[in-house]
Amino acid sequence: MPSLTKDVKSPTENKLLPQNPTDEVNDGKVKMKKHMGLLEGVAIILGIIFGSGIFISPKGIIQEVDSIGFSLVVWVLCGLLSMIGALCYAELGTSIPKSGGDYAYIHEAYGALPSFLYLWAANVIFVPTTNAIMGLTFAKYVIQPFFPQCDMPDFGVRLVAACVICFLSFLNGFNVKTTVKLQNVFMFCKIAALVVVIIIGVVWMSLGNVENFNNSFEGTTTNPGKIAKAFYSGIFSYSGWNYLNFMTEELKNPFVNLPRAIYISLPLVTGIYVLANMAYLSVLTPDAMLSSDAIAVTFGNMVLGKFAWILPIMVAISAFGGLSVHIMTSSRMMYVGARDGHFPVALAHLNINKLTPVPSLSFLCLLSIIMLSTSDIHLLIQYCTIVESFFVTLSVSGLLYLRWKKPDIVRPIRVSIIVPVVFVLICVFLLVLPLVESPLIVLGGLLITLSGIPFYYFGVVWKDKPETFQNFMRKLTVLSQKVFIAAHEDE
Repeated sequence: MPSLTKDVKSPTENKLLPQNPTDEVNDGKVKMKKHMGLLEGVAIILGIIFGSGIFISPKGIIQEVDSIGFSLVVWVLCGLLSMIGALCYAELGTSIPKSGGDYAYIHEAYGALPSFLYLWAANVIFVPTTNAIMGLTFAKYVIQPFFPQCDMPDFGVRLVAACVICFLSFLNGFNVKTTVKLQNVFMFCKIAALVVVIIIGVVWMSLGNVENFNNSFEGTTTNPGKIAKAFYSGIFSYSGWNYLNFMTEELKNPFVNLPRAIYISLPLVTGIYVLANMAYLSVLTPDAMLSSDAIAVTFGNMVLGKFAWILPIMVAISAFGGLSVHIMTSSRMMYVGARDGHFPVALAHLNINKLTPVPSLSFLCLLSIIMLSTSDIHLLIQYCTIVESFFVTLSVSGLLYLRWKKPDIVRPIRVSIIVPVVFVLICVFLLVLPLVESPLIVLGGLLITLSGIPFYYFGVVWKDKPETFQNFMRKLTVLSQKVFIAAHEDE
């Protein structure tokens, strides 16, 4: 048996063979193939955005703004804000045509430490938090039909969420091909659930049931902090509009297809989201929405009668699929961070049988379960979105900085300077205002992000670490290799 004090080599000439059909071998090196066109780009954006947010965020918005009319305004404005941000990312993605999205842009503009803090915050805060949100959404829609007249057991919801996170982490490590094939089913359920909601709403309103929209702006809050928190719920539902930038190197003719995919996707998403919310609000009063833990279940019970079971099943499958693909993609970010020396080397190993980043999947699973210490989805959304919005703001501010610092960079797409300036100002406004309403959430996210600084200097900058510490990390790596039957990818 070979010693595990060194990295275990995989079979077939000790090379990790490309397991993705998008990979091709050139001169002994693995290189990503440009295999995605405009249609695939649009599908990726829609597939990521259409997740669990639209089935949970309406409650978070209505409880902050206190009126139907302004809640719809928030949905439209969040769509416009996403479009403005997407225009900025179109310039960033074509002037810095590297995969990695925000990590690449922040590194190009501000250097290693800020880009490390992005990876740190992503893997410690908003990635596991998003997993927890999706797991809780799945759990609530699965459990709600069994408790139609009473509150769901909080421990039961968190237990189901933890189980589904563990199962999907295992599935992603055991068989990626199965996970990828299931995405077609999940994508259908996501779109079908929204189409069903919209059709029901249109029919319901065409029958004259529009009384909920009378005096729709009555009671609208004037508290800026609450309005900012409402925007965070909306922004969470639109999150994912910048994810195509993570795959720029795989996109055919990215200078053309990247912006076109954005221009097609965002207006379509905004229209669907506004129509879905009008459907919800035509059937449910604001009080009914606030008292519901699963809006689509309550919505279906009101109008579908004995067929009400259809919606919770479709929404649960949608959340299940969104969680699956998020676990798969985010674990790769942690794996790449470890491979680049920004995280412990134990996380940069692949299972030698399945060639999947099982150590990263397992560690991310543990962090996601820790985030289930609360089942308050809307609290998690605020916590997650505030930190993620900060780094999106930093990326777009990097566009302004590069305009000044590196004016000679080739920019196939060059947006008006007003666009990034307006986006940054709006984001700063949204980042500052919650300090009034939720200072602990904002300060907590800030402190956890800044906590990455000592880890950066200790783990990345400091090369001559004590021998005792190095021996401990080697033993930890060996233990990880044994437990997960893992080895480091050959250079």
